[in-house]
Amino acid sequence: MRRRLLVLVGATTSLVLVAFLVPLALLLRSVAADRAVLAATAEAQTLSALVATADRAELALAVAQVDATSPSALTVHLPDGGVLGTPSPRTPLVELATLGTSASGDVDGGREIVFAVRDAAGATGVIRTFVPDAALTAGVGRSWLLLAGLGLGLLAISLVVADRLARTLVRAGEDLASVSHRLAAGDLDARADPAGPGELGVVAVALNGLAGRITELLREERETVADLAHRVRTPLTALRLDAEALRDPAEAERLSAGVEAVQAAVTRAIEQARRRGPEPARSCDAAAAVRERVAFWAVLAEDTDRALTVAIADGPLPVPLPRADLEAAVDALLGNVFAHTPDGTPFSVTLRGGGTVELVVADDGPGLPDPAAADRGASRAGSTGLGLDIARRAAEAAGGALLLDSAGQAAGSGRDAAGTWRGLRVTLRMARAAV
Repeated sequence: MRRRLLVLVGATTSLVLVAFLVPLALLLRSVAADRAVLAATAEAQTLSALVATADRAELALAVAQVDATSPSALTVHLPDGGVLGTPSPRTPLVELATLGTSASGDVDGGREIVFAVRDAAGATGVIRTFVPDAALTAGVGRSWLLLAGLGLGLLAISLVVADRLARTLVRAGEDLASVSHRLAAGDLDARADPAGPGELGVVAVALNGLAGRITELLREERETVADLAHRVRTPLTALRLDAEALRDPAEAERLSAGVEAVQAAVTRAIEQARRRGPEPARSCDAAAAVRERVAFWAVLAEDTDRALTVAIADGPLPVPLPRADLEAAVDALLGNVFAHTPDGTPFSVTLRGGGTVELVVADDGPGLPDPAAADRGASRAGSTGLGLDIARRAAEAAGGALLLDSAGQAAGSGRDAAGTWRGLRVTLRMARAAV
């Protein structure tokens, strides 16, 4: 933008200067030529009286004096054919003047001016003066240089002023862009300078208003989420008391552990809702986190007669994701298996290491008609439809992606009567964190 403004101002100023300076330069040349011609004419006219009255010796002396001090070449053609002053041929203009007509004209090398003069006897003599091109253009070159310097100076001043104005506009635009990027990065305290030039100041005020509104909406959202999460604590407390009242210690311990896990998830939800800005980057051992969550869900798998196959690579397998987020993603994927497949459906959990870390959860359930069409909030089983989105966001936060395909298709088996591939395989791919 700054460069374009400078080009625009430079082009406009150049056009104005050309339109002004070129005619002025031509006028200066014309004035210089007229001045030289007038000076030569005046010198020649001073000899007119001498040609008519003075004798030859006095006339020769006067012509020599004038010719010596004049930049023009002065010649007097006497009626008897004699020539005084600078020798010159009898040009057509001289011949015309002998007939009694004074004239002037441009010739090679300059301008020729002739005057017809009658002597005392009535014979016609001719005073010829020749003004060379050097005299006609004397001082023109220096004047043109001054005009060129003036034009360049005016152009430089206009560019400096335009650069200052452009810098102000560009700085205001860059400030708006910087504030926009800071807001996009989660810095809700970023504000633009409303004192910017013209319409940019109006945009800055509007951007500040938008930032304030975003801050207010996020605050309301955080408070709503925190309030809802806090309300869940009351029934969780009742569940904990019921679990502790069970007579079977093992069953009581299992249910208490589940309630504690839910309680921890609620606490994390409250903390995350009240935290401003993105969570600081942390890493965890995927092998340890997945192994712990699989052990938790293995008990429920046994109660529902589901065959569980576990293949977890030896750790550590560090991934750039907080452990709480990874555990939430694992719980979402395993919870989907129990929520959307009938009891007795086998499933498997595989964790592989290497250049990337991949968690694969596959089941032999009914699958999805189109695994690629699983969107956030979309569910065909009466749930919230957020489980896969939680896993997807965790994968993207860890520099990877969430992949869905049919486990039956991958295994080479066919479709069921409804045309749906049997089973579903979900792959949570994550980048490997530096140790």
